[in-house]
Amino acid sequence: MTWNPILPPALLALVGMVLLGFCVFALVRASDRRRRVNWVLRLAACALIVVAAFRPGIGSAPAPNLQSEVDVLFVVDTTASMVAEDWDGAPRLDGVKADISALTAAHEGARFGLVTFDAAAVQRLPFTADTTALDALLQTLRPEVTQYSRGSSISIAEPLVRDVLEAAAEAEPERARLVYYLGDGEQTAETEPESFSAVAGYLAGGAVLGYGTEEGGPMKATAGTLAADEPSYILDGQGQQARSVIDTAALQTIADDLALPLEVREPGTEVVPAEVDGTRVTQTGGSAETAFEVYWILAAAAFLLLLRDVWESVKHSIELSRARGGTA
Repeated sequence: MTWNPILPPALLALVGMVLLGFCVFALVRASDRRRRVNWVLRLAACALIVVAAFRPGIGSAPAPNLQSEVDVLFVVDTTASMVAEDWDGAPRLDGVKADISALTAAHEGARFGLVTFDAAAVQRLPFTADTTALDALLQTLRPEVTQYSRGSSISIAEPLVRDVLEAAAEAEPERARLVYYLGDGEQTAETEPESFSAVAGYLAGGAVLGYGTEEGGPMKATAGTLAADEPSYILDGQGQQARSVIDTAALQTIADDLALPLEVREPGTEVVPAEVDGTRVTQTGGSAETAFEVYWILAAAAFLLLLRDVWESVKHSIELSRARGGTA
């Protein structure tokens, strides 16, 4: 068993004691069976959350403890076209996620950041060496909601990317910075895309990675809520399934602006990481222990236990609404 707490262990222990102590106090003072059951479930949920905060892992294996003076920024297209199903029948975004995971492993010891763009550009993750945070973001990464899509530019992220890299260069000028731009190059905004040339001066490498095919693929509509119905496909002006195709020329323009190579990705092939000066990667000595982390299982169990509270609140709201309706 391994442990990797999200806060200093002493602080976590103190917070846990206060939280669990309050639950025990409330349990003892509960006046009836229903309240006691509720507080027992809350106590169990809090205990699971506290243990999860220590980030336990099962099994361990030694791995080299590497430190890299490299910052890697992923710039990811999350427009509706990225769900086009021409990545071996799967959405393009699946290929993007797989490639980011592979590049993260290839640049072991580096710091990673994530910027996504559709109608707007957002920095999802500042530079961090915590790859679990990046993994968690990738698992929840979704394209824009179809009904809110109003056209997008493939260069809308340029000002934000430039600001992020400029701030990193000012803070730690000795570090190298890589950018991986991942998208399909489809420009749906009415304006012409801006140039990325101002970003090139901050880079020591990277790549522009293209997704999609010339034949294109249909796109399922994405919703902002959980829907029971089977998602429908986006239709064009003639009522037929719209198809999105890769724009290799637009991607090549971005690659030229950034002075980076363009690689059009294909399913079943390995992404090629940028070469990094070997002197920037060092082994700090010893080894790190890697393990299968189970904190998310504990957190999920706590969530399920707390669903009773949600149900109780909903039920009381319904009863109160009915009571008010009856006295009106």
